[in-house]
Parts: sequence; C-alpha cells; structure tokens
Amino acid sequence: MTPDTQDIEPDRQSFHMTPDEFRRHGKELVDWVADYLERVEDFPVLSRSAPGSVRAALPARPPEQPESFAAMLADVDDVVLPGVTHWQSPSFFAYFPANSSGPSVLGDLLSAGLGVQGMLWATSPAATEVETHVLDWLAELLDLPPAFRSDGTGGGVIQDSASSSSLVALVAARERATGGESNRAGVRPGLTAYASSQAHSSVEKAARIAGVGSAGLRTVDVDPDTLAMDPAALERAMAADAEAGRRPFFVVATVGTTGTNAMDPLRAVGEVARRYGAWLHVDAAMSGSAAVCPELRWVHDGLELADSYVVDAHKWLFTNFDCSAFYVADREALVSALSIVPEYLRNTASESGDVIDYRDWMVPLGRRFRALKLWFVLRWYGAEGLRHHVREHVALAQDLATWVDAQPSFERLVATPLNLVTLAHVDGDGATQRLLDEVNASGQAYLTHTRVHGRLAVRVSVGGTWTQARHVEALKDLLREAAG
Repeated sequence: MTPDTQDIEPDRQSFHMTPDEFRRHGKELVDWVADYLERVEDFPVLSRSAPGSVRAALPARPPEQPESFAAMLADVDDVVLPGVTHWQSPSFFAYFPANSSGPSVLGDLLSAGLGVQGMLWATSPAATEVETHVLDWLAELLDLPPAFRSDGTGGGVIQDSASSSSLVALVAARERATGGESNRAGVRPGLTAYASSQAHSSVEKAARIAGVGSAGLRTVDVDPDTLAMDPAALERAMAADAEAGRRPFFVVATVGTTGTNAMDPLRAVGEVARRYGAWLHVDAAMSGSAAVCPELRWVHDGLELADSYVVDAHKWLFTNFDCSAFYVADREALVSALSIVPEYLRNTASESGDVIDYRDWMVPLGRRFRALKLWFVLRWYGAEGLRHHVREHVALAQDLATWVDAQPSFERLVATPLNLVTLAHVDGDGATQRLLDEVNASGQAYLTHTRVHGRLAVRVSVGGTWTQARHVEALKDLLREAAG
C-alpha cells in the first residue's frame, strides 16, 4: 500500500522505512550518539525534570499521519534529553556502573537488525552457539571453575539481570531439594533460604515469586567490621532450621554487596552450605568482573563450591544493558526445573539432545541475540583492554579512599576492597545528607547513599566507561566544598 505523499515526507514512497532511508537515518542516529558521548559530561548528571514534565511535553494522542525522522530526532533533543539521568557521564558515581561502549552499541544494533528470536537452537543456531562460546570465553577470562564451562556438566546463559539469575537459581535449588515435587504439587512449607543482611533485595523477591515466601528467607548476621556474611551465624541458622524439621536448601553469598562492596567468604559459606546439602548461589553482579585481573581473583576464592554464579557484563565490562552472565555447575538441574515442551516447540534438533535450547534456562520463552554485543566487546577490548580499565578504576577508587582518610571532615565507614568508597561526614547524618544534596544539586556529579550500622553514608562507585582521574579529582573538589 502506498500512502498519499502529501501526508508524509516528499521522498517517502512507503509506510515502511526502506533500506535506503534506514541507511541515511541510521547514519544520522549513529552521529547523534557519537556526538552525545562526546558532550555527555557537559550535561547535569542527574536529570532536573519535575514529575510529569516529560509526558506533558508529548502529544496527548498518537500521530494519525506518518512523521519525519527529523521530527523524531528533534524531540529526542527537546523532550528526552532533559529527562535523562546520564548514566554514561564520567561523573556518574551513583548506584553501580551501567556501562556502554562503542562496540557494545554496535553489537546491539546488529542484534536489532537481525531481529532473531533465539528461544531454541533451531530458531537460529548462531544465536545459541555464539552465546555458549562467548560465555565460555568469559569463564576463561574470569578463571571460573571448570564445571561452569559448557564442555563440563554446566555452562552459561545470558539473563536480563542478576535478579532473574537469582530467581532461576532459587527455582533450580527448590526442585533439586524436592526431587521435582514442587513443580508438580506446589511449594510446601519448610523450605528455607539464607542470605546476609547486606544481600540484594532481588533475593527476597525471588523467594516470594518462587513460593518460598519472605518468611522462608533467613537473614544471616554479618561481621560488624567487614559487613560480610558470618559463616558461624549461617551454621547456627541452618542447624536451628534443620532441628525444627525445616529444609535448608538455598544459600546466597555476595561478592561485593550493593551498599558497601562487602565480600562474603565464599569458601567458608560454601562449606556450611554443603554440610546441609544446600544450593550455593554466588551473586557477583558487579565485583565479579574484577577477576579479569589475575591479582584480583581472590574475590572468587572458594567459588568451586558454588552451584551457580552470576556476573553482570552490563555493569563493569563495558557491555550495555541487558547482559547478565549466569552460570550453573549442573545444567541438568536447571533445565529439569524450567523445561516445558509444548507440541509447537518440538523439533528434531532439540529431541536429539545434541543442542542447547536456552529457553529452558530462563523464565521467558523469547530471547534476543544478546551475545553479539558481548562478543563485540570481548573482541574489541581483548583481555588486555578489559584488565587495563578495571585496574584503572580500582586505582582511582583506592586513591579516593586514601584522600577521604586524610580529610578532617570525612571518615570511611567500611573498607574499600575494589572500586566503591563509602564515606560520611564526621558531624553526623544531617551533615552527610547536606553533603549529598549539594553535590547532586551541582549537576557536576551524581552520588547515592546507604546506611552502615544505622549511619547515613555516601557511596562513590568508580567504574564508568569514560571516567578518568580528572573526574575523580573534580569530585574531590565538590566534596571538599560541600563539606564546609
């Protein structure tokens, strides 16, 4: 069908965007993104939009007639950008890195262009086999235990987030503990999971979704100095539950907690979990990436005791969201928990047992060709490039920690093992809140907070793709000025 040309751009011959139009406008958009990255540090890092302001700038009704690409791009500048908090700013020190990079964006573009639905091997063999191979590469780069490789009993899969990884790990653990009974008859009372008080909130959400419930999740005490899980406290909790007739079945150990970057002692925690036959899941969402550097692989000491592991390439490995690498030591436990095969998905390749169908490794059926962007990143940077940037970020954070220790107005509330500095004003919570508010209001940096032993603390996460020493130096000046 050919539209009336008076309703659209004069040079448009179809409602569809033709290959020539895509080529022309695609170049415009790539130029726009490149220009954005060149000027991203000129924007206020934290969006200053008021609630509802973005929607107020949009038309109340959808367009009846086609619009030009130029109009769309103009609205990106006028409507979208003012409502963006610039996660790619080199002065974004909040939350955690959510890194992007040129090769990753291009890999994502290729994935979108191919439009693959990679739910089965048969629906696009390359989508499955590239993913399997690239995750084996990542396992090698991080020096993960052999069981997590696809040529062993386990393997890796790209999930959308560490939250989803926690959920599927818990479901696999639940089914292993009940011999598949939970899938057939529903979850019965008695199953008990364990995580430290510093673990990510996704663990409790997973317990709720999987039918274990918040009441089935035990909060384990931490070491008061390091805020890492106390293995003795874990042992006491599991022993008490077992004696009461409950079934300890799932333990989460965190490599780098969100609040303070605390490191749970994997080996000691894993030994306790094994004594009770519990599944050990290791959440290394951000900090696991440090293991690309041999000298930082201490973060994984004891990982061979784990049943599953997750690291987010979309945090500290320059791969844009979403790209969460989830590994299991026994893929059969995961597949048996999640696989349902309706007639319309049956095919010769799947029934041969010679291929991986990743839809059996996750909650959704559909999945994008996400491995392309990770493949591009690993090839563009190489191990050398990844190690260079991770080391640089750790060095910048360690320098900032030393600087904080030397300032009379500040104190660090917990150690800085890698790239997260946690500080507070010596005058108490009110002064710390004013410090945080003033820095964020400046538009020159963005910080977030946590609480350490009840005290308000400022978190400084150093790990952005474009963050350099000059940006950390500028943050020091902001902190000094805001401290008064």
